[in-house]
Amino acid sequence: MTMPRLGRLLLELLLVILVVGGIQAWRARDLLPADERTQAPPLELRDLDGRAWSLEQLAGKPAVIYFFAPWCGVCAASSPQLRWFQHWRGDDVGVVLVGLDYASPAELVEYARDHELGTPVLAGQPDTAAAYRVRGYPTYYVLDAQGRIAGRDMGVTTVAGLWLRTLGL
Repeated sequence: MTMPRLGRLLLELLLVILVVGGIQAWRARDLLPADERTQAPPLELRDLDGRAWSLEQLAGKPAVIYFFAPWCGVCAASSPQLRWFQHWRGDDVGVVLVGLDYASPAELVEYARDHELGTPVLAGQPDTAAAYRVRGYPTYYVLDAQGRIAGRDMGVTTVAGLWLRTLGL
């Protein structure tokens, strides 16, 4: 490959990265801010067995809160990534999934079973989506050990992406 072709290829790659990054930033613009001051809103829901669950159960360690809809294809594609992430970081980082936009709790149970989720799955409510500004699926937040929002994003996620977002927390 000649130098001008390599230069053009690198320029095109940079342009693609900038466009994709810009679109991603635009999609996430309305999410809660990720800074050292923003505390995650309270999260007091029931898991799929009907047990009460709250953020205090994650106190003292970083966490990923993953909001999904059972009909969402991108959420389904991300499920194996979440399983692997929990397998590798499960002792260090809490992972909890919050189902939203479902017709019945049975739909969440079926989703959890079909995707072999080994992490708490909570039945979210419309006020949960409003508090976390969830307007699309999947949406996820990374919390530090004090429950502050350290990162947030929408769309597909990977083990590597989650790993990088939770490093140093």
